[in-house]
Amino acid sequence: MRLTAVAKVRRRDVPGRHQAASFTAWLLGWKANPFDLHFPAASPLVWLLQLGINQKVDEAPIFASGHGPDAALIGAAGMLLGNALLSLSLSRLLWRWARRSQRAGWALFAYWGTVASLGNLLDYVPIRTFTREGDMGTLQRGLDCSPWVVLLVLGLPTFGALWWFFARVLPAALTWLFPRSRAQRGLVAALTVGALFGFYGAVGFLEGGPAAERLSGFSVYVVLPALLLLELVRLRRAAPVSAAVTA
Repeated sequence: MRLTAVAKVRRRDVPGRHQAASFTAWLLGWKANPFDLHFPAASPLVWLLQLGINQKVDEAPIFASGHGPDAALIGAAGMLLGNALLSLSLSRLLWRWARRSQRAGWALFAYWGTVASLGNLLDYVPIRTFTREGDMGTLQRGLDCSPWVVLLVLGLPTFGALWWFFARVLPAALTWLFPRSRAQRGLVAALTVGALFGFYGAVGFLEGGPAAERLSGFSVYVVLPALLLLELVRLRRAAPVSAAVTA
């Protein structure tokens, strides 16, 4: 079963990343209005889940005029500008402010902002890297490069960010947020793994072709249960919390 609920939601249809692509197209002269996004007819699903939104950038004249690198920049803007530089950085800054101000609610919000930012990186690379469609396909066609180059250049930083998150951010954040409850720490850790590898990692079941589908299968059926087990073991072996830890 391929997570029916997840299959109804398209994480790439989040306005932040489309807005980044739209602004990049505007700065490069390929769009008149950077705020002009396509919104489908209003409905609860559109407003709650943000389905069907896109940046309304016509790639055909960009490629036809020989400006492939411009198309590549627009394609990569969502991942690099929208997620890595903006949402991830702002989430970490908000976390540090909330931690210093002892505002647990804002800290938890910043934590999930960090998770969402990393999840959006993951669903680009590696999940949807091996395709000639979508943003990663535009990047490859614009630079006339192999998906393996994209995987190397963008995949290594993504892997490093995920390693940093699970090795440092997650344990420190959950220890500070839930110092007296191992059960709460375990629940949030499980939800985090599920969100990253069972939700964002499942995008290949929706689009990206056979390679993306296989990578999503690996994410959902191999990485997710393996990390859940590792987090459970780490939680059981963790020493009792005696002091707040800064993430």
